[in-house]
Amino acid sequence: MKSIKSIGIIANSSKQNAVEQAEVLRDWLSDRGVKVFLETELNGDGSETREFASVIDMVVVFGGDGTLLVAARLVKEYDVPIVGINLGGFGFMTVVNLNEMFHVMEIILRGEYKTSRRMMLDAFVEGKIYSVLNDIVISRGGLSRMVNLETVVDDKYLATFKADGLIISTPTGSTAYSLSTGGPIVFPELNSIIINPICPHTLTNRPIMLPPESTIKVALMDEEEGVKVAMDGQISSILKSGEAVTVRKSEYYIDIVDSPRRGYLEVLRTKLGWGGLP
Repeated sequence: MKSIKSIGIIANSSKQNAVEQAEVLRDWLSDRGVKVFLETELNGDGSETREFASVIDMVVVFGGDGTLLVAARLVKEYDVPIVGINLGGFGFMTVVNLNEMFHVMEIILRGEYKTSRRMMLDAFVEGKIYSVLNDIVISRGGLSRMVNLETVVDDKYLATFKADGLIISTPTGSTAYSLSTGGPIVFPELNSIIINPICPHTLTNRPIMLPPESTIKVALMDEEEGVKVAMDGQISSILKSGEAVTVRKSEYYIDIVDSPRRGYLEVLRTKLGWGGLP
């Protein structure tokens, strides 16, 4: 692993103790000769701190998975690994507990850490490109009416989903919204794309996993008002009748630092409350 000489710290100021713990880590790292950049205010796309991302070797996130998603969009162009510090929430990506933070950071400074490499997706909507680590969700938003979404994969017709919406997810996002709608849990390192209808009218409509090279085009077939396209649950755009969103694997990947104490199976077992002893 590369030598870590400068670290960015992102703290979600809305999370209890996040800024205080970030400042503690800043002082701890500074005492060990590491240059530290602390950021406590980020927009949804992190656009105002792109220079911040270009001068660091690693970023540490205090918050939940939502804060980590913001950090991922921020550093995606710079090959900067992310450490997620869990502050007591349900995060699947923030796998380092607060009480083991210094132990993990010592491992990192020795260059002995490991990462898991996560694919991202690019969504093309209204002439803009959005990169996401979790998912793209197409739905009516707060309205309960179903939508008709014509879905084409690699220029071949798949189905027109009549459903509350459609989730297009990465393996990382398989434990997010997709999981709550009956989607499969997919190991993060498995490059694939998951299509998962939300409450489909036809019960035989089931989630499907596609190869990572697939290109997915989803068109809104309803004549009524448009639907919302939500990227990672944080950025949204409107899809009007007859318009389409195109999704494909991004050129960018995100490296998330693994917990030295827990593998992915233990993270699943703990977060989902699965019973049983090893």
